[in-house]
Amino acid sequence: MEIERKFLVKELPSLKNAPVSHIVQGYISLNPETRVRKRDEKYYLTIKGEGDIIRTEEERELDPMEGENLFSQVRSYLVEKTRYIIDIGKHKAELDIYEGRLKGLIVVEVEFETIEDAEAFIAPTWFGEDISKNKEYRNKVLAFKP
Repeated sequence: MEIERKFLVKELPSLKNAPVSHIVQGYISLNPETRVRKRDEKYYLTIKGEGDIIRTEEERELDPMEGENLFSQVRSYLVEKTRYIIDIGKHKAELDIYEGRLKGLIVVEVEFETIEDAEAFIAPTWFGEDISKNKEYRNKVLAFKP
């Protein structure tokens, strides 16, 4: 189970000491939502359920050959981004700066243990509009936009 809120970014915070990784992902299926992701040098297969703030999520690591084989089937639908992990109080924010055809888009996601935590969350001032329920900002939708 994943409990998450997603926001546009109004202004970049300091990224000086934030851990960073490069992510490339593509979609094998939209129903169910099935993606293959390469994060730095590791590959993952993820299946996500329906919903907005609360969704099911199953993920497993793939061996590199299996990951590259799956990528060969989705190359025209890739989403590329650089992810920074930022501590904000008791939570960790995942700030994604998109690249390629989505360059200019910057979003931040925060995961929570409970729906009550998600609802009580007060976003830092550098967060922008809450897009948690806006399906247009889902990666699976962005992957198919020209």
